[in-house]
Amino acid sequence: MTRTWFITGTSSGFGRHLTEQLLARGERVAATARRTETLDDLAARYGEQLWRARLDVTDTSELRQVVDRAFAGLGRIDVVVSNAGYGLFGAAEELSDEQIDRQIATNLTASIQLARAATPHLRRQGGGRYIQIASIGGQVAFPAMSLYHATKWGIEGFWESAAAELAPFGIGVTLVEPGVARTGFGAGSSVLGTPLPAYADGPSGQLRGVLSGELPPLPAPGDPAKIAAAIIASADRPGAPLRLTLGSDAYAMATAALRDRLEALEAGRSLAHSTDADDVTLSPAGPAGH
Repeated sequence: MTRTWFITGTSSGFGRHLTEQLLARGERVAATARRTETLDDLAARYGEQLWRARLDVTDTSELRQVVDRAFAGLGRIDVVVSNAGYGLFGAAEELSDEQIDRQIATNLTASIQLARAATPHLRRQGGGRYIQIASIGGQVAFPAMSLYHATKWGIEGFWESAAAELAPFGIGVTLVEPGVARTGFGAGSSVLGTPLPAYADGPSGQLRGVLSGELPPLPAPGDPAKIAAAIIASADRPGAPLRLTLGSDAYAMATAALRDRLEALEAGRSLAHSTDADDVTLSPAGPAGH
């Protein structure tokens, strides 16, 4: 059965690859972008199979209107993909208030508002699937990316909770955590804070040198076309995997970060237990009386 997908940020990167592959498979795509003319070639090739709309995801009113129009015009949407986003780089002190607000509005608030706009429709139709393009940056963190990480860790927490809320309605959730892929994320689509001399020789200055081309680029093992294919394949599965970690670098970084976290947690076990009230007793299976 042919499915219909709603995807944000389809002009480039993962959103563009998803749109191209889905259309080639014969599925319908409701594609949104700030500049819909970037999809002219696909519209000419696929006709009514491609529904498109202009959308700035940070405009919540416009986002709700576009979602409502898509469901009304297409009848049913099976998969909603929250993909729009970009990277903001620089030490926290180097970022402007406007840059911080825009990063949170695009990467975090817009994804939450997309879920709020689409969920009533998915409930009424009896189910569906959300796919959130997150990042391995939602599991690990690096200097000079603090606001980007804040949005990615934040959206992971949102969906961890919302997934349990939506499961009774037959709505699945998948968080996609790619590593560094060969897209425009670290180049044309990135935004940098205003450099401060105090950070020039630290991680912020080094990252700035990488993005400007003054230093060698970071390894980018991820193939965006293969990542898009893996995302589509996940929607073919009957049960939604909560996470897809994609890329050898993503797997290695997540493994190391989780092991370090577990070791640190275990090291603090006695201290954690020592702060319970005196009437709490512990069993081998865990705390009792809570």
